[in-house]
Amino acid sequence: MRLIARLLLLSVIALVAATPPAYATPPPDRLAALARGVNLTNWFRFPARADDEALRTYLPDSAIAALRRAGFTFVRLAVQPELLDAVPQRLALLVQVVRRLQRAGLTVVLGPHPTTWHLEQSAADRDRLLAFWRRLAPALRPLDPRLTYPEILNEPVFADTPNAWEALQTEALAVVRTALPDATVVLTGSNWGGIDGLSALHPVTDPPVTDPPVTDPPVTDPNVIYSFHFYEPSELTALAAYRPNLDRAALARLPFPMDPAGCRAAADSTSDTATSGLITFVCSMRWNAARVGARIAQAATWGRHNHAAVLLGEFGASQALNAPARLAWLEAVRRACEQHGIGWAIWGYDDMMGFGIDPRTPARSTMDHATLLALGLADGP
Repeated sequence: MRLIARLLLLSVIALVAATPPAYATPPPDRLAALARGVNLTNWFRFPARADDEALRTYLPDSAIAALRRAGFTFVRLAVQPELLDAVPQRLALLVQVVRRLQRAGLTVVLGPHPTTWHLEQSAADRDRLLAFWRRLAPALRPLDPRLTYPEILNEPVFADTPNAWEALQTEALAVVRTALPDATVVLTGSNWGGIDGLSALHPVTDPPVTDPPVTDPPVTDPNVIYSFHFYEPSELTALAAYRPNLDRAALARLPFPMDPAGCRAAADSTSDTATSGLITFVCSMRWNAARVGARIAQAATWGRHNHAAVLLGEFGASQALNAPARLAWLEAVRRACEQHGIGWAIWGYDDMMGFGIDPRTPARSTMDHATLLALGLADGP
């Protein structure tokens, strides 16, 4: 009998040794809260009016309720550090706004969207990022951690020095953790936070199993989620805004999916050689829903390989783009995210890459029905 018991014990030990360890990610309810989101881009970033009353009333309760009713589960609130620095009491106002959004049933992701920082070149600006979190993180402590997600930084560049960004992000995460030990923190890769930057990132979640084992594993933090942004191809979504003096009207005729006839018609619609050549070039890539899905799959694969949760924190397409192409592209991105279980946030409620609403104009306060449908949402009752 003792021999049998010993054999059973040895079998259990062998089974445990052969079973890969479980990898911790944020709790399922934290991930579910980030299913469908919208960026609020001009509330605490480039506001038309920066006085406290205008900031306090930027969105009425009815507009916030409409977001929840449409099916959005969270908002991503862009915060311009310079705006908080200008008036000390503005931090308290920001916290009040977050509470309003949360009372309406919306989770809030928020973090710095600086306009004057140059973190790659400036040690002083890197210190400003850490100081921002030393100030904001304690202010967020009274809020429900299940509804409050600090995001370290919007679109870090560090294109040539991704390791420098990783070191800075890890330092900033430690600052946040000092004040918010239970918060789910949003991290991102370098190179403007795109998929390529994410793919090059070494996560701070549990390291993958390696053979031989890692002798000096990175600092681990399971309660984080990794964000990436997606606007590909930018010649379609942003009408090649990175290049001046092009024929934007012709670019706005680009089709999606990119079929030969539609591409030829767009190229032939302009007399500008540079624009025609760019249209021909981007059309040669044959962007369609499958190609969009393949790019989103790269982010999903990175997440699986690194046992990390990922989030599409920004995507959108210019309202100047022809409606059929724009709506098809938005739907393709949204469906690709759904296929891989990735939450998403459109940029933005008050930006022309999304709904383009100006809250100061009541007549434009209703979200576009076709855009909502492309996002798999509805107007609600």
